[in-house]
Amino acid sequence: MLLIGMSTSLSAQNTTPKTGEEEMIQWILLGLLGLSVAIVILLIVVAVQLISILQKETSKSLGEKYTIWERLVGFQPKSHEQKLLLDEDFDGIKELDNAIPAWFNWFFGLTVVFALLYFPAYHIWNIADVQETEYDKEVKVAEIKKEEYLKKIANSIDEKNVKIVKDAKELQKGQELYKANCMVCHGEKGEGKIGPNLTDEYWLYGSSANEVFKTIKYGTNKGMQAWQKQLNPLQIQQVVSFIHTMKGTNPPGAKEPQGKKESGENVPKNEEKAVSMK
Repeated sequence: MLLIGMSTSLSAQNTTPKTGEEEMIQWILLGLLGLSVAIVILLIVVAVQLISILQKETSKSLGEKYTIWERLVGFQPKSHEQKLLLDEDFDGIKELDNAIPAWFNWFFGLTVVFALLYFPAYHIWNIADVQETEYDKEVKVAEIKKEEYLKKIANSIDEKNVKIVKDAKELQKGQELYKANCMVCHGEKGEGKIGPNLTDEYWLYGSSANEVFKTIKYGTNKGMQAWQKQLNPLQIQQVVSFIHTMKGTNPPGAKEPQGKKESGENVPKNEEKAVSMK
C-alpha cells in the first residue's frame, strides 16, 4: 500500500514531461513492485508446499492413502471423520476440521498477484486504458465514422430523391442555415422581403421538396443565386424541410402572393412580382 501511495502521489503531482530523476524513481518503484510480487509468489508456493507436507504426514499417521480428488479438494477420507470432528456442536450440527483446498490457495494467490500488477498498470503508469478511456476512444471513432457516413449520404442527395425530414435535430440545423443564408431576403419568419413570401400557397418555381431543392441548388434567373457551392446536398435538404414547416404560419407583415397557387391557380398579373426563389 505504501508503494502504491507513493506512486499515486508522484503521478498526481507531475503533469509536465518527466525528467531523468522522475524516470529513475518510477523504475525504482517498478522494481520494488516486482520484488513484492516475487515475495508473494514465494510465500504462496511455500504455503502450498507446507500444506502438502502436512497432508502427507497426516495421511501416513492415519494409515490411509489420499486419492487425486481428495488431494485436489483437501478432503479427508470418511474413515477419518471422527478424528476431524471439532468440539463445537450447534443444534446437533458438527463441523469437520478440513484443510483449505490447495487449488483455493493457488487461486487466491493469483488474484493477489493480478491486483499488484493491474493497479499500477492501469492507474499509475497508464500502460493500458481503463474502461472510461476506452469508452471515450470508441466514442471518438464512432463520431468519425458517423461524419464520414453523413458526408457520403449528403453527397448522394439530389433533387430527385430529396425528402422532407421531420427529425428535430435536422430541422434545427435547417433553421440555423436558413437564418444564416436566407433570412436577409425572405425574412426571419418567411414573410418575404426582397424575396417572396414562403408561408403562403403561391410559388414561382413550385412548392414540392424536389422543386424547392432544385431552386436553392441552382438558383433562378430572377435574382436568386445558386447555393450548391455554399451548401452541400444534406444541408439543402435541411433548409427545404425547415421551409416546409413555415407553410401556413401567416406571419405579421407577410408579403403579397407571387406566382401560382399550389392547386394550379394563377395569381393576378397585377399582383405578381417574379423575384427570387419561389
